[in-house]
This record gives sequence, C-alpha cells and structure tokens, in this order.
Amino acid sequence: MSVLDRAYEQARGRRARVVLPELHEDPRTGEAARRMQDEGLCIPLALAEVSEAQVAALVTARGMKEALARRMLSRPLYRAAAMVAAGEAEAMVAGALSPSRRVIEAASIAIGLAPEVSLPSSFFLMLFPDGREMVFADCAVTVAPDAPALAAIARASEVSARRLLGSARVALLSYATGTSGAGDSVARVRAAADLTGFTGPVQGDAALNPGIAASKGLGTGEANVLIFPSLDAGNIAYKLAQELAGARAIGPFLQGFARPVCDLSRGATVDDIVDATAVTIALG
Repeated sequence: MSVLDRAYEQARGRRARVVLPELHEDPRTGEAARRMQDEGLCIPLALAEVSEAQVAALVTARGMKEALARRMLSRPLYRAAAMVAAGEAEAMVAGALSPSRRVIEAASIAIGLAPEVSLPSSFFLMLFPDGREMVFADCAVTVAPDAPALAAIARASEVSARRLLGSARVALLSYATGTSGAGDSVARVRAAADLTGFTGPVQGDAALNPGIAASKGLGTGEANVLIFPSLDAGNIAYKLAQELAGARAIGPFLQGFARPVCDLSRGATVDDIVDATAVTIALG
C-alpha cells in the first residue's frame, strides 16, 4: 500500500474536522472541500465565528491580552489556527492564497510548538515514478539553519517520516562525505550529525546508492529522509526532482507544531489540496 493509500485510509477512519480558512475565497479549496466531504476523508470546516474558546486559547495558552486576542482573531489565518488550538478543529490546511510566512506566523502564535521543539520547519513528501517515497526537508521555511536548527529539522523530519513511511533513515546532506571536505557548510552539517547521531555529512549519491556509500564508508546508501543544508539547496532539489525525474511533491507540511498544520503551495491543484489534507490528518 502506498503512503497516499495509507493516508487516505487513516483519514477516512478519523473523520477529522479540518479548517480551511480560504474555503469561500478560493475555488480550488472549495472544490477540494466538496470532494473530501463526499469521499468521507474529513469534515471540512469554513471559518467559524469568533468564540470564547478561541479567545481563551490566545489569552490563557499564549499569554495575550484579551483585546489583542480579539483583534488577532479578525484575521482569517489566526482565527483558523485558534480554532485548532481551541479544539474546534483537529487540523488546519491553508496557503492556497496566503504566503507561507503568514501561515507560519498564525500557527506559531495561536497553536505554538510541540514540547521540546525549538523551531518550526517543513518537509515535502516526494513520490517518485519508480515507487520510492521520501521526505525532503527543509524546502520552504528555514533559510540558513545553523547546526542546532539543522538538528531540529532532522529530528522533526524523522518523526514525520516514521508516521508516514513507517521508517526513517535520515541523511544530512553536504558537498562532502565524512571527512573528505572542509568549510563552514560542511562543519555545520557535521555538527548537526554529531548532535543527532544521523548519517552526515554525506553527498547525495552516497546517501542514496549502497555501492557508493560502501566505497565512501558512510551510511548504507538507503536514506529515505534527506536533510538539506540550506533552503536554497532544498528548494532547488525538490523542484529538480519534479522536473527531471517526474517526482510528485506533496506539501509543504509544517512540522514542529503542537497540532497538524499544512501550508499549501499557492499553485496547488484540487488534487494537491485533497492529498495534502489526507496526509495532514495522517500526521496527526
């Protein structure tokens, strides 16, 4: 069973309430909501009226003044995130009409990070024509992670991969493998590998090819979670995989938050929104 088949099965079993703050403004989101309702994937929710529970979620949990909380809840993304924080929805799927930074801000303020998570990050679920299913991170959020940030991204991605793929073989990528190279970027990746115990620094071929991994003496060459040293590298890599290898990129999914949040691409199709919602529910 593919990762998407499993996600759909889990979503149908949970019938989670998913708030879609762009439901009435974006035709794609509206069509996706109708499909998800008809197929029993979830209970799609539009924005609710401001409730005392939403206000309390911001005032009590986030330490916000009530007047400020009510002003924040006038913004659709913040109200949607507050619905999740207040227990009025189990997940939030947004971004079809909104920049990533706005979705992240709303989730950070209204929902907050999970315990022991130091920063939010993101990943794409990559589906390749040959059947490989992989996690690529971080391709959408963290521009220039230092070693602790890379370690945090790697740990969060391991959790995400275990939930979706059933296993996580994490590789911290670099332009050098092991001790074969030097430089600031390699040093950051090496430090992150030391902090986590994951394979790294390792070049892409050694991370994915057992024969090359054996020749270079690092890892097994069977990684299914690739952690990129910068947003430049991650974003370029996932788009090249789409264009040159015919891979499908689903997401980006935000990770590290206390409740499931998906930040859709603004170019998302109806199919993308439906798939992303199913995966978001499975991550919960």
